[in-house]
Amino acid sequence: MNWSQAVSDYQTFLKIERGLSENSILNYKNDLKVFQVFLDQINSNEGPLDCSRGTIQKFIYETAKVMSPHTQARRIAGLKSFFDYLIFESYRKINPTDLIETPKLGRKLPEILSIKEIELLMNTIDLGHPQGHRNRAILETLYGSGLRVSEITQLSLSNLFFKEEMIRVTGKGNKQRLVPMGRHSKKYLKMYIKDFRNNQNIDQNSQDIVFINRNGRFLTRQMIFTMIKLLVNKAGIRKQIGPHSFRHSFATHLLENGADLRIIQVLMGHESITTTEVYTHLDTHHLKKVMEAFHPRNTK
Repeated sequence: MNWSQAVSDYQTFLKIERGLSENSILNYKNDLKVFQVFLDQINSNEGPLDCSRGTIQKFIYETAKVMSPHTQARRIAGLKSFFDYLIFESYRKINPTDLIETPKLGRKLPEILSIKEIELLMNTIDLGHPQGHRNRAILETLYGSGLRVSEITQLSLSNLFFKEEMIRVTGKGNKQRLVPMGRHSKKYLKMYIKDFRNNQNIDQNSQDIVFINRNGRFLTRQMIFTMIKLLVNKAGIRKQIGPHSFRHSFATHLLENGADLRIIQVLMGHESITTTEVYTHLDTHHLKKVMEAFHPRNTK
């Protein structure tokens, strides 16, 4: 079995057996491609069935010079998953990544927006622009329901339930969840769909997609990143803000206002509560208020 066949079969496994998204599968494929390029550079003839631990250690050592610990950890995890698949299919008996240490990583939290900054960004959007109401609806939904950018781009009209004020979201691994539709997002979604989207010529493949571009086709992740970056610069906010910042702000603001962590876990679509804990970053001002209110030495 050569690399091309092994990687192709692995991609099919990730899609069918594990139900991963196209973006996740592409990341796994790209990491394996980087490893294959390294094998070519060192003139190695090792294939997926006889690749040794020494070769992988050499790859990790050499690439560590030019990659961040996060990227290094992800690539080790990607290789481990690939060789675990080969063992699962009885092509190999030993995983060559076993005993290879993954870099210890600190948790880097994305920037969050304050409520005032959220309002500033919303008010900065030019509703007179042809895409103004669409952009407002996107940001209101990102923040109002805590959606991922991939969930926004794939959001379909048939999954919007205005009467029940709920959104059915297809998340990672094609897993679905129901999340409440915020009052503001409901308002701007209805306005955008009725007054703007319905007046566009829509591509046949995007008929059920909520957010479309001026050509009537679905938006890409990069389009939303660019839209937010331009808006942040226009508003004069000096933070590194992207679509995920709205999701992080959604969870953080819920927590600050007393929401239970388990409820936030369900709303975010996290399998593990430890993933949700990344979103529990609170500023020191809020922590001091909690201490003053509830610690027995501080209460009067």
